[in-house]
Amino acid sequence: MTKTGPTQQALTTPWAAGLAGVLFALLLAAAIILVRLGIPEGVDAVTAQGFTDSARRNAVQAALALVPFAGIFFLWFIGVVRAHVGDAEDKFLATVFLGSGLVFVATMFGAAAAAGAVLTTAHPPGATPGLPTWDFGRHFAYTLMTGYAMRMAAVFTCSLSVIGHRLGILPRWLTLLGVLTALTLLFVVSNVPWVELVFPAWSLILSVYILVVSSRRPRAGITAAS
Repeated sequence: MTKTGPTQQALTTPWAAGLAGVLFALLLAAAIILVRLGIPEGVDAVTAQGFTDSARRNAVQAALALVPFAGIFFLWFIGVVRAHVGDAEDKFLATVFLGSGLVFVATMFGAAAAAGAVLTTAHPPGATPGLPTWDFGRHFAYTLMTGYAMRMAAVFTCSLSVIGHRLGILPRWLTLLGVLTALTLLFVVSNVPWVELVFPAWSLILSVYILVVSSRRPRAGITAAS
């Protein structure tokens, strides 16, 4: 009885973590793409007239519907990864890892709320959205997403990569990929559109790696637990 619980957790946690990460990565990538298409930046965003297009409004509405589920799967991903690491985790890095993940979810929800405000207030029925309202909501949504949420994602990526490297559960190439992803999110994401997609891409690669490794070595948890 005492060995059944840890053994079952060691076997099921990687699959749960990988599955949650895959779903989070796909949902977040879809939401980012839809927001980028629905609320453009640059030349396409100089005037608010473009937002009268129903296709753009529908894209933003679809993104807003996906964001809460992406946040739920991300929190699940954090929980099962910490459960899998267990007492071996570094307390300092684990605190940074958990804190940055929670702040990322909060700021991601804030960016979604700002985009929803643009959708609701910038295009009232039968009226053309005012340029000041449009610009404020658009800049506010992108500032939350690229300036804050993605910086927290960078801290999350870096801390998880360091934890995985120290415990020997991540290969060197995946650790280096995590560091490069973190640097990109820290210093490039605010200036180059679409770069925020590197975070769901990294999450997808990590999750697929967890799934592949756990399927190839299904009895690794039994060896570790005995």
